[in-house]
Amino acid sequence: MSRLLNCIVAVCPDMGIGNNGNLPWHPKRLSDEMKYFQKMTMTPTVEGIKNRMQNVVIMGRKTWFSIPAQNRPLKDRINIVLSRQMKEPPAGAHYLASDLRSALSLLDNAEIAARADQVWVIGGSSVYKEVMESPSRQRLFVTRILQQFDCDTFLPRISPEKFRLLSEFPDVPKAMQEEDGIQYKYEVYESVEI
Repeated sequence: MSRLLNCIVAVCPDMGIGNNGNLPWHPKRLSDEMKYFQKMTMTPTVEGIKNRMQNVVIMGRKTWFSIPAQNRPLKDRINIVLSRQMKEPPAGAHYLASDLRSALSLLDNAEIAARADQVWVIGGSSVYKEVMESPSRQRLFVTRILQQFDCDTFLPRISPEKFRLLSEFPDVPKAMQEEDGIQYKYEVYESVEI
């Protein structure tokens, strides 16, 4: 697993990331935060290769089905869904893998390798946990929602022994954001080399 894995997530102060299959602040929408998610997960590392290369988004089955049907698959990205129960990719998904290791192995397939750029893990909790506990190089793109909402799904603790907070990162706004009365800020963590 030498490939850099990017995780992107929005969290409440208690590290909550979901409630009843929705984002915790549902039905409120943080449109600018969603545009940030889209920009980060869609933009390839090299400008001008967008038509040839696409980023990969890896998500668990519940995360896939939490995306409104009209937005599935996430456009201009290679969508891989993780499920141990499903035998076929859900309608619209590009690939199905039984676990993270299998999904990453798919990326070594010549057909996918020729067009796959960055890898983004977009949920849920158990997938984040697997990535964060793996020995792979990682970046965590965390949107800190500065208001508590009811949550039933959580991001594992970001260990300062394993991750360091970067002071800045290209294309990540540094200023406090606010939408619909909800304040939030963007943070980027990088795994510490051992």
